[in-house]
Amino acid sequence: MILFFIIIAILVISFLIDQALDFLNAKHFNDPLPVELQDVFDEEEYKKSQRYKKERYKFEILTSAISLIATLLFFFLDGFAFVDGLARSESSNEIIIALVFFGIIMIASDILSTPFSYYSTFVIEEKYGFNKTTKKTFFLDKLKGWLMGAVIGGIILGAIIWFYQSTGKNFWLYAWGIITVFTIFMNLFYAKLIVPLFNKQSPLEDGSLRSKIEEYASKVGFTLDKIFVIDGSKRSTKANAYFSGFGSEKRVTLYDTLIKDLDEEEIVAVLAHEIGHYKRNHIIINLFAAILTTGFTLWLLSLFIGNPVLSEALHVSKPSFHIGLIAFGVLYSPISGVTSLLMNYLSRKFEYQADDFAKATFAATPLISGLKKLSKNSLSNLTPHPLYVFAHYSHPTLLQRFRNLEK
Repeated sequence: MILFFIIIAILVISFLIDQALDFLNAKHFNDPLPVELQDVFDEEEYKKSQRYKKERYKFEILTSAISLIATLLFFFLDGFAFVDGLARSESSNEIIIALVFFGIIMIASDILSTPFSYYSTFVIEEKYGFNKTTKKTFFLDKLKGWLMGAVIGGIILGAIIWFYQSTGKNFWLYAWGIITVFTIFMNLFYAKLIVPLFNKQSPLEDGSLRSKIEEYASKVGFTLDKIFVIDGSKRSTKANAYFSGFGSEKRVTLYDTLIKDLDEEEIVAVLAHEIGHYKRNHIIINLFAAILTTGFTLWLLSLFIGNPVLSEALHVSKPSFHIGLIAFGVLYSPISGVTSLLMNYLSRKFEYQADDFAKATFAATPLISGLKKLSKNSLSNLTPHPLYVFAHYSHPTLLQRFRNLEK
C-alpha cells in the first residue's frame, strides 16, 4: 500500500512541477522583446504571437489536468487489474497477455487523447495559420502509428519478455543488445523506411541551391550526395531541416516550407549548422549516450522486476512482467527526469558548437537571419523563463544563439 501511494505522489508531484514551470514561463509572455530581437516581429505580429502562446498555455493546462485526473482514477479504480483480467481471458501465454495488455492501454489512451489532439490541430493551429493537415491525413496518421506501434513495439516487447523467461535476471543484457541493434538500425534507415510512410521525399533538384550546398559541403570535406526535400507543408507551415544517418547512409532533409521561407544563403547556413553536428560527432555521442542510458535503465529494471511488490502496488494479485513494468516506469520517472535534464544540457552545448562551426566555415549573418525568420513564422516564444529553458529546451533560446553568433 505504501508503494502505491509513492507512485501516486510521484505522478502528482511531477504534474505540480510541470505546472509551476509552465506558470513561470507564462508570466514572461508579455515581456518586451530584447533589443537584439526587435526586428523579428512588428507590433501586430508580436501581439499575435502572445495570443498564440497564451492560448496554447491554457489548452495545455486543461489537457494535462484531465490526463492526471484520468490517470489517478485508473490507478484508484484498479484499472490495471481490470485490463490484466481482460488480457488473461484471451490467452495463458505471458507474452500474448502482455501484448494484449499494452495494446488495450495504448489504444484506449490514444482514443481518449484524440479529441484534444484534434482540437489542437484543427482549431488552435488552424486559427493561427499553421495547420495544413486534412482530416483524412490526421486519422490515417493515427492508424499508421497504431500499426507501427503494434508491429515494432510488439516484436521488441515480446523478445524482452522471452529473454526474461529464458534467462532470468540476465535478461537485461539480451534486451539491451536487441534494443541497441534496433536503435542503430533506425538511426541508419529511419529516413528511408519510416518517413515515406508519412511523407513524400524527393531529391533536391539541380539548381543554384543544390550547387551552393554541394560547394559548401566540398569546402568542409563533407561527402553529401543525399539531399532530400520533404513535403512538410502537407501538415504544417512550420519549417525544419534535419540530418540523419551516418556513414554511407547520411542524408540531409529539408522541409519544403524551409525552402519557401528562407533564401539560399540562409538555407546553406542552416545546413552548415547541421553538418557541424556531424563534424563534431554529436550524432555518435547522442547515440552512445542513448544506448548507455537504455542499458542502465534495463539493468535497474532487472533488479526489481521479479519482486511481486510491484504488482501488488497496482492491486494485481498475480505478479507479471508487464504489471511490474508499469510500476517500475512510474518509480523510475524521477531518475529519467534527471537524465532528461542532463541530455538537454548536453544538447544545448552541442547546438552552440554546431552554430560555431557554421559561423567559422560559412557565415553567422545568414544563420542569424534564418533563425529569426523561422522563429517569426512559428510565432516562437522569444522571452522564455530561464528555469523553463533549463528543464525543457534542447536548444538555446534565439537570444542566446544570437549573442553567441555575434561574438
